[in-house]
Amino acid sequence: MGHETSDVDAEVPHLPQRSGKDRTSGGPSGAILIVDDHALVRHGLALAIGEFCEGSRILEAGSLAEAIELVRETPDLAIVLYDLHLADTEEDGVAGLRRMIAEIGGAPVVVFSGSAEPSAVIECIRSGARGYLLKTCSIGALEHALSLVLSGETYVPLPRAILAPPGAAEETEPLNHMLERLTGRQRDVFQLLLAGQSNKEIARSLGVLEGTVKVHVRAIMQKLGVKNRTQVAVAAARAGCFPEGA
Repeated sequence: MGHETSDVDAEVPHLPQRSGKDRTSGGPSGAILIVDDHALVRHGLALAIGEFCEGSRILEAGSLAEAIELVRETPDLAIVLYDLHLADTEEDGVAGLRRMIAEIGGAPVVVFSGSAEPSAVIECIRSGARGYLLKTCSIGALEHALSLVLSGETYVPLPRAILAPPGAAEETEPLNHMLERLTGRQRDVFQLLLAGQSNKEIARSLGVLEGTVKVHVRAIMQKLGVKNRTQVAVAAARAGCFPEGA
């Protein structure tokens, strides 16, 4: 969820890299840090990112302690993908996340986890994470999430299990009241927003200009009283509205 995406596409040099050249094209201008205590997961994630981030430096850490050391040595850090359940944070993964965020001071942290528990997602976002990715996500979802976070937005997965925590229905308005506020075209855009599509993808799906989609997205947010796509998704899920096929 979030605003605009920046187009990032291509590949990464040799992995892992503790130091490296500045990016040549595509991807963020700073380093990408992957923190996971399973080497194969780290390498796989780095290779996946390499499909759409050309020339970006990839750093890898197998523990929170190693990650903090790398953070202190990397002034141009652009983004961190952080496993919530590291071996050296077994007692409290969220406490480790908070320490990581405090050490970084500026670069966004995206949690990368196998847990789809709504409480975990909510607690991570409240603790300062700028995104939450499931380890079962597609490369397309990974690319979309990273581009949103790098553009200043927040990404969370949308399945009903994630965004509809127990008891949430008591706090929100019925679905029909929410949709009554939207025009027919805004409803089309709304559904594609819930499916996680970027403005460019929505424009392509509906056969309209991207600028037109931006206007509709702003109008939807205003009518629903929210400030970003994450809040659109949460409000929709709590009202019982999910992407088609979810």
